[in-house]
Amino acid sequence: MDGSNVFQRKSGFATRAIHSGYEPSDAGGALTPPVHLSSTFTFETVEAAGAAFSGEQPAHIYSRISNPTLDLLERRVADLEGAEAAVSFASGMGAITSVLWSLLEPGQEILADKTLYGCTFSFLHHGLKKFGVKVRHVDMTDAEAVASAITDQTRVVYFETPANPTMSLVDIAAISALARKAGAISVVDNTYATPALTRPIELGADIVVHSATKYLGGHGDLVAGLAAGRKEVMDEVRLYGLKDMTGAALAPLNAMLILRGLKTLDLRMERHSQTAMQVASWLKSRSDVVSVAFPGLEDHPQHALAKRQMARFGGMIAFELESLEAGIAFMNALTMIKRAVSLGDAETLIQHPASMTHSTYTPEERAEHGISEGLIRLSVGLEDVADILSDLDGALAVAG
Repeated sequence: MDGSNVFQRKSGFATRAIHSGYEPSDAGGALTPPVHLSSTFTFETVEAAGAAFSGEQPAHIYSRISNPTLDLLERRVADLEGAEAAVSFASGMGAITSVLWSLLEPGQEILADKTLYGCTFSFLHHGLKKFGVKVRHVDMTDAEAVASAITDQTRVVYFETPANPTMSLVDIAAISALARKAGAISVVDNTYATPALTRPIELGADIVVHSATKYLGGHGDLVAGLAAGRKEVMDEVRLYGLKDMTGAALAPLNAMLILRGLKTLDLRMERHSQTAMQVASWLKSRSDVVSVAFPGLEDHPQHALAKRQMARFGGMIAFELESLEAGIAFMNALTMIKRAVSLGDAETLIQHPASMTHSTYTPEERAEHGISEGLIRLSVGLEDVADILSDLDGALAVAG
């Protein structure tokens, strides 16, 4: 199937999330796309195989490189992100590492935001540094600081927005323009927002990465990653970063689950965002909560930026209790809300970054990067808001 797509760029986001890249007539009338479980693909002749291996004739060869089910997912996500092409991976870290291995060489530099997902931070410092890549951090909420920090050796400018776990925002258009002016490639982790809320490539970014485990899948039943950008770059990521470096190939069954999740992404993000706004406002009213970080709150320092580059404000909240002990007591007292890493599921999930997702940071690094010992990260789910608030209220009472 060639993926001819009558919906691409012509219909609304929710319509494209359901239809883009597939027609039932492509698969004998099947409404749901088939799952191709084959690891390898055959050729009628040696000449046909040779043309495929040389790239002269596009064809599926081996599912570590491409597969019809993965191909549909990649084309649909590229469409939703406004990108030329996308590549799928077995995890979000598979996407991040494959992209960065493809872009960076010894002696070059990655300039990263000061606040990053813990495993991304660990990969930069415990992985890339070992191979001669220089890693520097700067507060990317400050465009002037970024402009001063970029050097001739800067190959990649990397950030998340909203950032995990502090909810700080980066001006995608401004920082991507600075990167382009310096000849660097901007890479944006769009996991928190998803293309339903923010499309970094349309704002000038070069590459978008996702942990599709989160909102894109949406049901906590898979692990996957995606990257999207210009076709030339994505081809390099596929044939070098994925095929030769990480081998982090996505399973077709997981691709099918993400395709299913995408069909409700717009609806889910609307509900996540609405409920999170109510929860954040409620937390803000509590005297026993020290601070609340949610871009939808009018007193969030980057609320104006959030309104410019986000269609809604998402389902993630960071809030701080007065001490580590209060945070532990609060979390242990929750009943419906689940203590777990990951995010973007139907269930409301909560975690303590200092002891969980960001434990790869030293205490000094956490302090430097704005992750306090009492910080709590809340992924607001799809339950009734009254039940979420009731559980939070009871646990805060126990925490005292």
